[in-house]
Amino acid sequence: MFASWLVDLARRSAERIVTPLARFGVSPNALTLAGFVLNLLTATVIAAGHLTWGGALVLLSGAFDMLDGALARVAQKNTVFGAFFDSTVDRISEAALFFGVLLYYYQHGGSLLELTLTYVAVIGSLMVSYARARAEGLGLECKVGLFQRPERVVALGMGLLLGRPVLDVAIAALAVISSITVVQRIAHIWRSAP
Repeated sequence: MFASWLVDLARRSAERIVTPLARFGVSPNALTLAGFVLNLLTATVIAAGHLTWGGALVLLSGAFDMLDGALARVAQKNTVFGAFFDSTVDRISEAALFFGVLLYYYQHGGSLLELTLTYVAVIGSLMVSYARARAEGLGLECKVGLFQRPERVVALGMGLLLGRPVLDVAIAALAVISSITVVQRIAHIWRSAP
């Protein structure tokens, strides 16, 4: 998990970036949709085999994904639907990125192990988010674990930037550590649930 000072710095920076957008009346949901389109483009670039560009775009789209929440805070347009919409689109975006990796492996002679680890990585990533959302829906806090979304984005982006075999290592790490994070969250709720 990234240090809290780094998260605070990123949040303040994002709020400075979106302040002009708030003045022009740009909707946070519009930024969410723009980020989604960027993630779909990124998945397409990865699937086409342009790993370096794909890695750069993963990191850019990961940073872009912070802007809608920052805009909602700055413009004081926090809504229940906006939070739900953002979280849902983020999950779809993450799945799309991994699908791009899966297609890349499939088209470039990926082994069954590489394909399987990519599948486990996407399921693990989605389950990390689901476990937290479900716990919070039950009134419990569940932010424990090693690989939350920012760490997953950085790991995937760096793996793509550095190409194979570093991508293989990043995907394996995402598969294993995301799965461990899910188990950590289950254990946390088991211990803390009334």
